[in-house]
Amino acid sequence: MNQETQHQDLKVVLHAPTPVALERARNNAMNLKRERPDVEVRIIANAGAVAAALDNAHSETDAFTWLCPNSLARTNRANRQPLRALAGAAVLQLAELQRNGWVYIRS
Repeated sequence: MNQETQHQDLKVVLHAPTPVALERARNNAMNLKRERPDVEVRIIANAGAVAAALDNAHSETDAFTWLCPNSLARTNRANRQPLRALAGAAVLQLAELQRNGWVYIRS
């Protein structure tokens, strides 16, 4: 790693489509923040991970966890704070984040 890449902003999106993946994403997010406090992290949960996020609060990662509105609607669930609902489908949001320089990691 050269000096130029050391000072670039690091933005990581962790994709969690299952409850087990959500658990991994939460652990990965905490590890990232511990190693690089300046990193911008988002967890995007869809499919089965949405119910898991709603049912199991996580004080260290909920503030940067985003839920797919389609998954919320399919499960007939309402969001809870501090979780946030995405503006559109998770698949589209993931693609747009990657286009904007975010590093994608499937948890």
